[in-house]
Amino acid sequence: MRSPDELSDLFRASGRKVTPQRRRIFELLEGNSSHPTAESIYLELVKDMPTVSLKTVYMTLKELEEMGEVQCLDLGMGSSRFDPNVDGEHHHLVCVSCGKVRDFQLSQNWDLKLQVPDEMFSVSKAEIVFRGTCATCRVIGSRSVVENSDKVHIS
Repeated sequence: MRSPDELSDLFRASGRKVTPQRRRIFELLEGNSSHPTAESIYLELVKDMPTVSLKTVYMTLKELEEMGEVQCLDLGMGSSRFDPNVDGEHHHLVCVSCGKVRDFQLSQNWDLKLQVPDEMFSVSKAEIVFRGTCATCRVIGSRSVVENSDKVHIS
C-alpha cells in the first residue's frame, strides 16, 4: 500500500478531498497486516477524532478499494476485512477460533486449471482461504483441555 502522503496526493489528483479523518485512516492502514474491519478502524479513529462517523470510514475504504489501494475481503466472518497489501498475489489464513487473518504466500506456483467452458464463465482472479487454528489459539485450547481435565480430577 502507498504511504499516507502518496494516498493523499492520489486522492487529490482524482478530485477527492483529503480531510483530516481520511488522512488518519490512511495512517491506520499503513503497514497494518491485521486485515482490519471498518469497525476496528473506526474504534481507533474515534479515539483521536470523537466526532467522526462510521460512514466516513466505510466511504473512504470504498474509495480506496475502487482505486485499487485496498482489497475488501469477505471471509464469511460477519464483517468485511480490508487488506492494504495489494502489491502481490497472496492468499489468507483464517483462525476459526479468534478470527485472526494473515497473509500467506504459496511456496510453489500451483497451476490450477478450471474446466469451465469459456461461454459460461471467465475467471479473472482466484483466491484461496485456508481455515484452521492459529498457534496462540492452539496453546490456549490445549491449556483449556488441561484446566478442564484438572477440574474433572479435583471434583
